[in-house]
Amino acid sequence: MVSRSVKLGGTASDITVAPVAHGLMMMTWTPNPVSDEQAFESIKAGVDALPPGTKAFLNSGEFYAMDRGTGNLELLSRFFAKYPDYADKTFLSVKGGVPNLVPDGSMDSLRASVDNIQKVLGPNKKLDLFEPARIDRNTPVETIMNNLATLVKEGKFFHIGLSECNANTLRKANAVYPVTAAEIEVSPWSYDDNQKAVIEVARELNITVVAYSPLGRGYLTGQIKTARDLPENDVRIHLTRFKEENLKANWAIVEGLKAIAEKKGITAAQLCIAWVASLGPHMLPLPGSSKSSRTLENLKAGSIELTPEESKAIHEVITANPTIGDRYYGSDEKAFLWG
Repeated sequence: MVSRSVKLGGTASDITVAPVAHGLMMMTWTPNPVSDEQAFESIKAGVDALPPGTKAFLNSGEFYAMDRGTGNLELLSRFFAKYPDYADKTFLSVKGGVPNLVPDGSMDSLRASVDNIQKVLGPNKKLDLFEPARIDRNTPVETIMNNLATLVKEGKFFHIGLSECNANTLRKANAVYPVTAAEIEVSPWSYDDNQKAVIEVARELNITVVAYSPLGRGYLTGQIKTARDLPENDVRIHLTRFKEENLKANWAIVEGLKAIAEKKGITAAQLCIAWVASLGPHMLPLPGSSKSSRTLENLKAGSIELTPEESKAIHEVITANPTIGDRYYGSDEKAFLWG
């Protein structure tokens, strides 16, 4: 089923992962968390579809729950306790280092975060990659990287990632210690100068770009036409692009992508994932999934090849329909973006 794979960057360059990562956030950071049985089947489906030697890239967070607690990690702890043989078949990335959702790159903060993550995960799975969820702008990135490198040398985890970093920060960080992955938002409605710069620097430095929200948080699938289509208390309700007027204004992007997908005989979601993957061999799309059927649909998209004509058509849709609304809450600084 999987005809393509991705070699990770930095210190993980000997590790091969599936062409599409698996985001676990919405299994628990939702008003209606899925059952363990459903979540476990979703994770297992992605792992079982891979050839020997290829790992499933799982993405979690220390704060992925409605109460900003460790619910997602607790779910993973239960999964690996039930299926311990899946530990070696998965590569686990976890974001942390944001006490009270404020970035803190100090040694004390990072150590406390990493220790907490591993404590909650339990004995069956070791943390593969840790990434500060946002860049602490009050601490030099060189200091942050030295702190993270110290924790790696202590055996706390194996590889370092960064999240929501800009291209200059990524270059500075990598000069201190090899960065394995840079996690940024990339999709047909989130592809601006910052994304392009990070993607280019990452390609140059052999760093994997873990591209989160490749489906525009579900919007680009065409399933969310109005705010009423979101569950009550859904976290997306607070985002600028999910305001009613912006959902309406951006609908032309969805229609354009849907037309290209239908012509190719794939879903709009698969088209978006395939397009993100087409931006370079170091690109790792990171859609979320809580259902095994969706996990497999997403994974299949990683092996879909776009023709030059299809890529051009997608580019024309993006160019003709500039996205209305910012990615989070009205300002990059408020959400600690592009640190």
